[in-house]
Formats: sequence, structure tokens, C-alpha cells
Amino acid sequence: MGRFGQSVAQTNMNKEIQGFCHDYTHDGQGIVRYEGKPIFVDGLFLNEEAIVEITYVRPDYSYGKIKKLIKLSPDRITPRCPVATACGGCQFQALAYPAQLQFKKRKVEEALRKIGGLSVKVDEVVGMDNPYFYRNKTQMPIGLDNKKRIISGFYRKNTHAIVPIDTCYIEDERANGIIKKIKLLMKEHKIEPYQEDERFGVIRHVLIKTSKAYDEIMLVLVTNADSFPGRGNLVNGIKKECPEITTIVQNINTRSTNVILGEKENILFGKGFIKDKLGDFVFNISSKSFYQVNPVQTEKMYNIAIEKAGFKGTETIIDAYCGVGTIGLFASRHVKEVYAVDIVKEAIDDAKRNARNNNVNNIKFYAQDAVPFIKDVISEKLPVDAVIVDPPRKGLEEEFVKSLLDLKPNKIIYISCEPATLARDLKMLSTKYDVKSVTPVDMFPQTFHVETIVLLFLK
Repeated sequence: MGRFGQSVAQTNMNKEIQGFCHDYTHDGQGIVRYEGKPIFVDGLFLNEEAIVEITYVRPDYSYGKIKKLIKLSPDRITPRCPVATACGGCQFQALAYPAQLQFKKRKVEEALRKIGGLSVKVDEVVGMDNPYFYRNKTQMPIGLDNKKRIISGFYRKNTHAIVPIDTCYIEDERANGIIKKIKLLMKEHKIEPYQEDERFGVIRHVLIKTSKAYDEIMLVLVTNADSFPGRGNLVNGIKKECPEITTIVQNINTRSTNVILGEKENILFGKGFIKDKLGDFVFNISSKSFYQVNPVQTEKMYNIAIEKAGFKGTETIIDAYCGVGTIGLFASRHVKEVYAVDIVKEAIDDAKRNARNNNVNNIKFYAQDAVPFIKDVISEKLPVDAVIVDPPRKGLEEEFVKSLLDLKPNKIIYISCEPATLARDLKMLSTKYDVKSVTPVDMFPQTFHVETIVLLFLK
């Protein structure tokens, strides 16, 4: 410790150092070493050299920001979005797309090796032909700038300050135009955006869901009150200015919370849902329905998973964490029977509706936790040939993995959105299973996220 109890490390705060980026963190920050410890720097790419200001100090590591680039990567490009670095939603807009895919492949390889202790071949990442404007779900907070003008955008990293954005280059292009018109209509009809600090105002968020296969768009206005002056004028204005919108829903969220959607909803126009198509299957999408945000890549991912599984049409399979039934419905055409389970009752209700609408009769849905469900299957000695798992980022519960090892299906198809938890789970599963293939899929271009399909065979 230094004088007055200040640690020596703290004396580096705001210090500027010259450093070389030799690696990335799992979330795409460049790593520079100084005094034997890593500094994590947003927007610094592999093999670049820069003057870095140290902005935050911990005993074993620090964070920094680029003050001046000295040596640029040949993969550095001019980002399309002028606020890409300020917004924080796109870590890689300034990195050429082939280099993004290389990062994601290496991220999966490193996680499997370091966390899972696995030395397995990882396929090339399945990328997009056009890695822009791919998201079918846009949700933006609405606020006021310091001149009291209505703005929309995304929160600056680790804050609740809105970075104003007129065009987001990863959201559906139609959504950008709709939000611009809504802000003009709010101004015209004197409808205030919600202001968190004062707990005053009406419109909190605008949520837009678009269909890839059909000319259908849902607008959800998240409001701080059930009824508010000018609502009818606003809805009529939106219908006139945005005829492409096929349904408008008001979601009421009066709580002081980071959760975007509240419990109560009013359908102000249209059916209250839109439909979209994945493969041959049509899905109804409501404001709260979970639906993959990149339908182009989702379709590729499911087709790869089914192809790798090599089903013969005689199998009984389980779809755990089934959500609204998308992957289970895809698999239903290739197997004898599907048992699909999810703990969220609303998701199971949607899944049953989707199965009925698509005339699929060989899939059964259960609103239940996956662990007791698997244990019931084991106790009743139901023959199961394969299990598909598509868990959230936290991965599989340890108890579920143990139950899966007791069940011993011939094949496991693991779809993961987080390489670290995937690697942790594969380490346990590899006691009884061989990893046959690992295929990353780029569901989220311009970001550090990657999905991975893993096929496991019982030893």
C-alpha cells in the first residue's frame, strides 16, 4: 500500500500507456498487457497498437479506452453506424466480417479447450450473406435530450443515458422509419416520453416486431399509464403514416424496473399478433412471445441440427427448453414422436397453438421443469433415442445434466448461445458421450455473440 492507504495499482488511474493488442476477451475487448497485468480495451482489435488511457483499476486487471491508434489492423473498416462505439450494442462494426467470424470460431475453440478440457475440431462459422438489418425485433427507449427534444436509441454501456439513434444497422430497416414517425406524432400530439428520474411522462419504450415471410408488422407502445390524453390521435396518426403496421398493442408498465414489458396489455388495432415462417412452419408471434431475432440464420441452424442428427423417422425424442416449439416442430417431420418441455406456461400455450396451426400431431408439450420431467421419463422407462437441448445463456442445470447421463439417449443435440456454459456442460457430458461435431452459427453479426450446434453420441 502507498501513503494514506492508496494501493500502488490505483496510481495507474488515468495513466496513458502505449500497448499492443495480443488477444481478445470473450466479449470482444482487446487485451493489452502493462506491468504484467491485462488491460481490457473496447474497440481495439488483434495486432493493433494504441495509446490507451487506463480508466478503471482492479488488483488483477484494468479497463482502458483508446486515445490514439498507432498501428491499425488490416481488418479495421469504417463502421456504417456513426455512434457504433458510443452505443455499445455492436462491438464489431469496425471489424471486417470475415475477421468477426474468425473471432467467433476461436472463441468457441478456446472455451471448449480451457473450460471443457476438450480438444475437438470446430467447423467454420456459418455466416450471413448480408450481416446487416437482420433483427426482426427492435426495442428502443424513448426519452428527452438536454434541449427537451424527443429521442430514441439505446442505453450507453453501463448507464441509463440514451444514445440517440436514427438508423440502427442491425435492426429491420422498416423499424427505423416507423420510430422516426412515432417521435414526430408524439411531438404533434404533445405526448411526453417517460422520464425515469422524475417518474413523469407516458411512452417508455417502442417495441417493433417484423415478419420476414409476410407483410406484417407489430407495434407495441410501452406506456406508464393505462389511458392517456391523445392516445386515439396517436393511434390514428400511426395508422395513417405507417400503413405497413398491421397491429398495434399497448403494454402498460407502471413499475420502476429495468424490465421492459408489463403484465397488462390493450390491443389498439389489428389482431394483436403477427405471423412468420421458418421452413415450412408458420408461427404466431405476440408481444411477449419468444422468437429468434434472426430468422434467416435460425432456419439454417435448425436445418444443420436436424441434418447432423441423422434421424431415420423411427425415433422418439425429447425437446428440452422448447420455448414456443420451433426446433421441436422442425424435428417432428423427421422422427416418430417428440416430447417437448418448458417451464414457462405461456411458451407452452404458444407451442401448442403453433403445433395445431401447422397440423403437427406427433408432438406433445408439457409445462414443467425439465429435471423432474426427465426423471419421470426414466422412472417410467420410456424409450428415448435423442434429446435436443437449447438452454438460455446460463446453460444446463447440473441436476439436468446428471439426469441426462442417467437417461443415456443415443444422441444429444446441444444448441448453445454461450460457449463458456456450453464447454462447462460438455465437460460433464463427455464422461459418457463423444463430441462428434461442433458448428458455430453467426446469429448476431456485428456483436461478440455466437450460437453453436454440438452433436454428441453415446460412447
